[in-house]
Amino acid sequence: MASLTRKIDFAVIISVNNANPNGDPLNGNRPRTDYEGFGEITDVCLKRKIRDRLMERYAALRNEGERKGQAVFVQSDDKRLDGETSLRNRAESETSGLGKKAFGASAKKDETARSACEKWFDVRAFGQVFAFGKGNDGDGVSIPIRGPVTIHSAFSIEPVSVSSTQITKSVSGEGDGIKKSSDTMGMKHRIDSGIYVTYGSMNPQLASRTRFSDEDAAVIREILPRLFENDASSARPEGSMAVRKVIWWEHNCPAGQYSSAKVHETLAVSPDGHYTLKRLDGLEPQEIDGF
Repeated sequence: MASLTRKIDFAVIISVNNANPNGDPLNGNRPRTDYEGFGEITDVCLKRKIRDRLMERYAALRNEGERKGQAVFVQSDDKRLDGETSLRNRAESETSGLGKKAFGASAKKDETARSACEKWFDVRAFGQVFAFGKGNDGDGVSIPIRGPVTIHSAFSIEPVSVSSTQITKSVSGEGDGIKKSSDTMGMKHRIDSGIYVTYGSMNPQLASRTRFSDEDAAVIREILPRLFENDASSARPEGSMAVRKVIWWEHNCPAGQYSSAKVHETLAVSPDGHYTLKRLDGLEPQEIDGF
């Protein structure tokens, strides 16, 4: 399969209403904000959403008998599609097609990296570091793979208002049940409303190393508008987060007609979610509605 033939830039406009888009576990799971009060959804969180949608797609393809090269390596524990309990187990499993020998001290790293990219969609898209320490046999290996798809953290257009609500559980998780214990009290945090924007890019030079293709790029384009589908939770009730619009720029050459910074600067988003685009000569953006 041929690798990506042209540079691609993209942007995603996200709306948040009465939800916690990305909690900070080191701050009582409050929505992430910077020092100026702007809301943040980290790039790691966004990649997790993309991977989850890729897993749903892979499960559907598997049911139809088509799945080669569409598996996901970094699977969350609560949504994993196989029985593997760690990344190392998944990498070394016989079903991966690589096996333990591929990650031994005598392994051919280029061959292992190529096989991993062929097997797992997210590895050839985002890259991965296979860093396994020494086991009982004394082997150890570190195989870095740099992916062609990068995505920024999403930031709100203006500072967000964080609301905190104290909650009470109806059942104690500890104690004898006669007295209310400390764990019956808790806090929930949310963003009342906000518009967030994230940007990303796909690099053909790096894609040639992982064999990330035009078809793979089309899969990402298909997934981005439905980034928060099937992602509901107590912190993010159904419909509280949505993709408003995906802006997709396809250059006419591998190097790109303009820098990603210049392309991204053509998008201006207002606090109510409306946006304007400054046109660049020879580069026509696609405007894709969210779901």
